[in-house]
Amino acid sequence: MDTTEDIKDSSHSSLADAWAELQAHADHGEPLEPDAYRLAFADPEFLLRKEIRGIRFQLELLKPELGLQAAGVHNTIVVFGSARFVSPDAAETQLAAARVQGDPQLIALAERALRTSAYYEQSREFGRLVAQYSLRLPQEEKLFICTGGGPGIMEAANRGSHDVGVPSVSLNIALPHEQSANPYVTPSLSFKFHYFALRKMHFLMRAKALIVFPGGFGTLDELFEVLTLVQTKKAKPVPIVLCGRDYWSRMLHLDTLVDEGTISPDDLHLFTTVDTAAEAWSVVQNFYKL
Repeated sequence: MDTTEDIKDSSHSSLADAWAELQAHADHGEPLEPDAYRLAFADPEFLLRKEIRGIRFQLELLKPELGLQAAGVHNTIVVFGSARFVSPDAAETQLAAARVQGDPQLIALAERALRTSAYYEQSREFGRLVAQYSLRLPQEEKLFICTGGGPGIMEAANRGSHDVGVPSVSLNIALPHEQSANPYVTPSLSFKFHYFALRKMHFLMRAKALIVFPGGFGTLDELFEVLTLVQTKKAKPVPIVLCGRDYWSRMLHLDTLVDEGTISPDDLHLFTTVDTAAEAWSVVQNFYKL
């Protein structure tokens, strides 16, 4: 009669054999043929069927949840912003190269990159402030920087945490063009998503605050989704901080919504606008009386 250990070993062996078959095909560049006898979890053709989408949702929800629980990540501060901004050093290099070429258009673009690199530096500083605060806290109270894992503002916030030696989280997204997490994310806390909806859910599940730097469509999408959830009380109130008064004053004209009766005047108090990382961190501290 098999013992419990024998059954466990046999089970592990079967699972390993199933994955070994997949690896063998990959190593030899051989396409997998449909196979009714293949274990369901090790059958890519089956897992990618449209009828299995609900299970893929569950897996994409569960994998980061288990990983973050195991790492003791219970509280995050989410930083959104453009992937296109570069560091001051990179901007200076870009401008020097443009001046050597003497192309007015390239010079103008490089000068803009140098101007917007200030946002990169503020995001990096914010990451440092949060990480420095968390160093002295017990694990269950620590605040971890969480970003989309890409370049630009996201890289800067992860980098600030990395500067202090504190782990940070990345919730990356698979896009048509190749994308990987920036080098300052903690590898064991770097998760990749296929579904934007599941990724957005994970951003908010542990978020104690959202810091939003200037950005494009993706940043605005994330900002307005959070505002909508808080406005409709589908999510608990948290500090929503827009960093960069000049940018946001030119981008958002939300008084128009009040004037037209599409939002209430109180909705304008759902967020705070600041200019610096220190101001953004102060908003979070005041909200939670840290």
